[in-house]
Amino acid sequence: MIKRLRYNVEGACVSALFALFRLLPLPLSSLMAGTVAAILGPLLPVHARAQKNLSRAMPELSPFETKRALAEMWRNLGRVVGEYPHLKKFRAFEPGGRMEVIGQEHLETIKKLPHGALFFTGHIANWETSGLPLVQSSIPIAFVYRAPNNPYVDRLICRARGKGITENAIAKGASGAREMVRHVRQGGYTAMLVDQKMNDGIAVPFFGRDAMTAPALAQLALKYDLPIWPVRTERIKGCHFRVTIYPELKIKRSDDSSGDVAEAMGQVNRMLEGWIRERPGQWLWLHNRWPTEK
Repeated sequence: MIKRLRYNVEGACVSALFALFRLLPLPLSSLMAGTVAAILGPLLPVHARAQKNLSRAMPELSPFETKRALAEMWRNLGRVVGEYPHLKKFRAFEPGGRMEVIGQEHLETIKKLPHGALFFTGHIANWETSGLPLVQSSIPIAFVYRAPNNPYVDRLICRARGKGITENAIAKGASGAREMVRHVRQGGYTAMLVDQKMNDGIAVPFFGRDAMTAPALAQLALKYDLPIWPVRTERIKGCHFRVTIYPELKIKRSDDSSGDVAEAMGQVNRMLEGWIRERPGQWLWLHNRWPTEK
């Protein structure tokens, strides 16, 4: 009863925020939400987790650099919220628009693949824009995501994504896993966020420490002989982005399937780590990514 009441209140608040941001121009909505988050975020209890994660992952940063990166993280997260109602306004190939696309030459190759492909990214910058160059190039991706605990918030976010952001949003879980496998077997294109902790995943190094990592990306690639394409989004300034489509990630295929999965996910984690090290303020350090340590 208490949980249902909390979900209703949270859903009403998020719905009101989305309605407000929808009325505002995109730059103002993004700026306002980012400013509020930068002020309030460091006051929340979860800020301590983000600070611990960043300090352990990148101990070379000075206290000032750590504080600045965390402030940027909160500002970026707020901007993502403010940009949700305006996602359909982002055009990947519009001259003078808000998105720069690097690696466009790979799109034609991807479209010609006979059995689909897999894509991965992380919660970096506004990750919701990562698939836009694909969708707007007529590559219909299914986007696998972890649904918010609050079902009302989940519906609001899915509505904001709409068909212009993804062909189909598949929530993680038992039924979602079956739907994802059906999609892959039918030759569909599938995109995944692979930087969150999965308790029953496999231990793979990430920033020098083992992190429980979801192996589905590598398992599907190996089982169905599918190529993996890394996609990275960077916030350049305000609500302007650069999306980079990297060359296909070459993974090892041998008789040792478990070893191949672990090695492939190691490659994925190393690539994600490199992106995050370049722009630490644009990753979501709030995730409980590593096993609990004293």
